[in-house]
Amino acid sequence: MFQLGKTIVSEDLIEKDFVCNLSACKGACCIEGEAGAPVTSEETEILAEIYPKVKPFLRPEGVAAIEAQGTHIVSKLEELETPLVNGKECAYVTFKDNGIASCGIEDAYNAGAVDFQKPISCHLYPVRVQDYSEFAAVNYHRWPICDDACTLGASLQVPVYKFVKAALIRRFGENWYLELEKVAATL
Repeated sequence: MFQLGKTIVSEDLIEKDFVCNLSACKGACCIEGEAGAPVTSEETEILAEIYPKVKPFLRPEGVAAIEAQGTHIVSKLEELETPLVNGKECAYVTFKDNGIASCGIEDAYNAGAVDFQKPISCHLYPVRVQDYSEFAAVNYHRWPICDDACTLGASLQVPVYKFVKAALIRRFGENWYLELEKVAATL
């Protein structure tokens, strides 16, 4: 671990390789698991505001889940998350013709319907950020469904931090990312 400003960063972001391999996993991270994607309190307001514009991009099952549960939920652990369809996939998930999961929010963003790309936790994945009162912990999340992404990342020699560059800049800023690159060069 090393410190960058008010963040504590795992060396795994530099030492581990990762490139999503959607042809292998089909976007399983949007489908698997026991909870929705983490969202911030600011994002809950954005989700509520943009939902009418995102709704046309969603599957009927997702619309039904959102209209029954809301554009976000509060989990049993008091955490903010995206709702799920029947306790399974994210309510915002869509599927391309080839069966690969996509994000209805990002589909709306790419179509120019909204100016919010997707929750930052989704954009950052496989990086997870845990905010504390004095700092944020920035860690690489390992999940067996992403083994093909690790293999592809290793073959292409793309470390995690480079794969999620745009998301890290979105979350922490350009200067923070430049400092991360300096640390990576010294390791």
